[in-house]
Amino acid sequence: MSFTVAALYRFAPFDDPAALRQPLLDLCAAQGVKGTLLLACEGVNGTISGRAAGIAAVVAHIRALPGCAELDVKYSAAAAMPFRRLKVRLKREIVTMKVPGIDPARDAAPYVAPADWNALIDDPGTVLIDTRNDFEVGYGSFDGAFNPRTASFGDFPGWWREHAESFAGKRIAMFCTGGIRCEKSTAFLRSEGVADVVHLKGGILAYLEQVPESESRWHGSCFVFDARVSIGHGLVEVGEKLGEEMDAVPLSNSG
Repeated sequence: MSFTVAALYRFAPFDDPAALRQPLLDLCAAQGVKGTLLLACEGVNGTISGRAAGIAAVVAHIRALPGCAELDVKYSAAAAMPFRRLKVRLKREIVTMKVPGIDPARDAAPYVAPADWNALIDDPGTVLIDTRNDFEVGYGSFDGAFNPRTASFGDFPGWWREHAESFAGKRIAMFCTGGIRCEKSTAFLRSEGVADVVHLKGGILAYLEQVPESESRWHGSCFVFDARVSIGHGLVEVGEKLGEEMDAVPLSNSG
């Protein structure tokens, strides 16, 4: 039997994220779910794996948390359990940027659906920016995407401020693995005065799942933070194994 992998996040205000930790930890353990979930005052982020019923129970629990009814979840499959253990951690941010005052729930830029992405990035007036880390970009990216060559997501604000003038007057289209980094990076750009910025709804994972390979502008594979290493069109595992299992890192929280 295969395992279900769920990459999920939601920016939602949690007054007391510490109070949410133990019930979530207990439920995951009871359902045989492994992976990592991050809780912060700004919301929840994580990647987990287990049998379909167990994942469904955990996702339902998270959707019932304040502000999480519209939890973003992307499902894929793994032939074996890709994570070694379960961790539910309290963090200052669910995706680390280290820029005070950024509120993606309020300020993130408009989405572009995967079905409309090709037309957008084919437009010569669009500048395409890959917000992932440099080593991730090495596995694959979209045609013509600009790589900031960051070592961590926390490097992105400094990179942008150093190069912002070269993008003046351009439409900025941003993308990342599952969407969470773009929620925060587009909110950051808007706080820096960038008016014309959009991002790929659901990230690369949604694009690879929904856009036929024959129409795709994607080249290579998409790195994921579990033992599958990378996945391709149709969210099929294509990477070399790192061993039987590895510690879970939230799919979008590499920074």
